[in-house]
Amino acid sequence: MKIAVIGTGYVGLVAGACFSDFGNDVTCCDIDENKISMLKNGEIPIYEPGLEPIVHRNVEAGRLHFTTDVYQGVKGAKVVFMAVGTPMGEDGRANLTYLKQAAKMVAEGIDGFTVIVDKSTVPVGTADMLRDYMSDFTSHEVVVASNPEFLKEGDAVNDFMKPERVIIGTTDERARKLLHELYKPFVRSRDRIIDMDARSAELTKYAANAMLATRISFMNEIARFCEMVGADVELVRKGVGSDSRIGPKFLYPGIGYGGSCFPKDVSALILQGKDAGYDFQVVRATQQVNADQKKVLVDKVKARFGDDLSGRTIGVLGLAFKPNTDDIREAPAHVIVEGLLAAGATVKAYDPVAMDNFKSQHPENDRLSYVGDMYEAATDADALLLCTEWHEFQRPDFARLREIMAGNVLLDGRNVWNTTEVAELGFDYEGIGRKTPVARS
Repeated sequence: MKIAVIGTGYVGLVAGACFSDFGNDVTCCDIDENKISMLKNGEIPIYEPGLEPIVHRNVEAGRLHFTTDVYQGVKGAKVVFMAVGTPMGEDGRANLTYLKQAAKMVAEGIDGFTVIVDKSTVPVGTADMLRDYMSDFTSHEVVVASNPEFLKEGDAVNDFMKPERVIIGTTDERARKLLHELYKPFVRSRDRIIDMDARSAELTKYAANAMLATRISFMNEIARFCEMVGADVELVRKGVGSDSRIGPKFLYPGIGYGGSCFPKDVSALILQGKDAGYDFQVVRATQQVNADQKKVLVDKVKARFGDDLSGRTIGVLGLAFKPNTDDIREAPAHVIVEGLLAAGATVKAYDPVAMDNFKSQHPENDRLSYVGDMYEAATDADALLLCTEWHEFQRPDFARLREIMAGNVLLDGRNVWNTTEVAELGFDYEGIGRKTPVARS
């Protein structure tokens, strides 16, 4: 099937590459000339494990194409996927400016009946709005369907190839059949396609992300209470997660969620409710708890050294919002680094993938430097903070860290380090809601 994908970010590039891998003729369009130039030269503009070989394979096979010419890119396409960013606007609502700009170009370029598919996360009612909006720019019939993505950054290729569910939101039978045909190879072993109307599909994405965000914030609250009463959140988590009605996923306490989805989708859902006259009380609490949780590590540093951190050196491990991605959007590290610098500390930061992106928003200065590995970040540091649980950070040489650090404070924002091991080496260790053994004197 000939399809077009508008946008070559995480969603668009993964979708385009994976659809082409199943024999479809895919054209990925983006007005960012630099991105398209990179892709045409075999470079992948985002870090996503497993994506590069799929792109290269299908480009060489002539099934995957890249262009800045949206008008030509959509000609002859039966289905056009809209994977354009819908960032959080200044008021917290989803900004549909880029989506509408792209929709206008698509409408002007199509040459027959076309199914337009929203892959972007969009407010309820967007499909209906786009249908009416696009009709002003084309004489051809369009059907706008919703097909929300459920991709985890760092595992997006696997999620697309082996989806837990595929939600198709349309009441148009022609569009439904086309999308079922397109997704059939991905669900051969078990039919995981769920059909519904577009508005229900649009809301499903927001509801799913808000639920997952709520689980994270709930466990972060439990973790903070554990610290007050002397309980261990890791044991509580295991006990709660063993309940089949609850399950273990997204119950790991830490320093708050970030990324491109949860923060903006939670905010957008709250405001959609407000616009409709409904107050999402639970979702609002989720948002506030997360904002507070991002400050926890800075508070723990100040509890040891005082509010004035002048003359203190702090090592920060991990800047991406999660492992296996270079995405720093809404990453807790922003709040942590800014909080440490504001208190007068000198910060040495390291991330295996995301440093360039982070540096673009936080340039180096006399008190902020980016270093080559975790041991350089730890050298002469009074405290070492773990913010992103990259594999290489999970089993460091703690004896070496103890020798090269000026102090002995380890603050584990992801609860991955062995509490007994670090205590035996004389570290002052603290995680999030964990019982901490007393350091050996």
